[in-house]
Amino acid sequence: MKRTHDRKEITCLKEMRALFIHKNDGAVLPVQEKLNAVWDVVFGLPFYRDLPMDKHTSRNLFPRLLADKEKWEETFEDGSEGNKMFREFLSRMEYFAESIRNFRGQIAGMLEFYFEKLKRRNSTAYAEAYARYFLDMAAAGALLFGDTLFEQSFPVQVKFTPMRHPANNGKNILAEETEFSAFSHFLYTDFYRGLIAGNAPRRCHNCGRFFLLNRGYDTCYCNNIAPGETEKTCRKVGAHRKAQDLTYATPAQIEYRKVYNRLKTRRARGKLTADEWNAAAVLALEYKDKAEAGEISDFELKEIFDKM
Repeated sequence: MKRTHDRKEITCLKEMRALFIHKNDGAVLPVQEKLNAVWDVVFGLPFYRDLPMDKHTSRNLFPRLLADKEKWEETFEDGSEGNKMFREFLSRMEYFAESIRNFRGQIAGMLEFYFEKLKRRNSTAYAEAYARYFLDMAAAGALLFGDTLFEQSFPVQVKFTPMRHPANNGKNILAEETEFSAFSHFLYTDFYRGLIAGNAPRRCHNCGRFFLLNRGYDTCYCNNIAPGETEKTCRKVGAHRKAQDLTYATPAQIEYRKVYNRLKTRRARGKLTADEWNAAAVLALEYKDKAEAGEISDFELKEIFDKM
């Protein structure tokens, strides 16, 4: 889903910027179709799918705007309120996709290099692993940015409000309402709260997808149907693979670790900016995923990583 959303979002932004520049009325419907392809992904995401949003307006945004001649003209008038709103919409869409890419790259790297080899799977072990990660990132940040401290903090607004219990006969309850300014802030907060509770994602050693490890439970295989199987789960397939392969790491994972550590060293030495580091780490992870999905060979992956 991640790569699919990236492609759709990039195409949509390109088309919307072209519409903004050329003011082409005939491009409204094609642009709306591109935007709706993005909405199909966004509205299916956790949290978003449960929000009471006006999806009809979202899916008819540009045709409705075109139908109102005054608002349509205002959208392209520099400095107008409509123009500012349109620019802000483009900026937020771009940030939405970029922030999720950064979240995925950061958390995937943290889990693979600091959590994967843990002997225990509980809140104490996760706290120790995160402390090592935090100190490494703080040290790298000090070399690159001087007095700017590495931290994981996100603006959140918390409210306490009465509401009806959704299941218990409508009984009044006191609820905590948390408001985030960005979806990625919610993802980070949920991830770290999970670690505190002793729950963490882990990449399945068979299919390569992430699954949630509940507190104290240690397995490296998910319970979904394994690729190429109709009944056997990754856990069942993995049990046989584990007996045959004592190294566990795939060639793609080995090459990814090499390039990740090389990029990490370059960042620590100040040869990469924070943006370059994040972009390279995310790109390396995407190539590794492609290799594990069979889209490129291990040899092609090594050639790509050697050039990074």
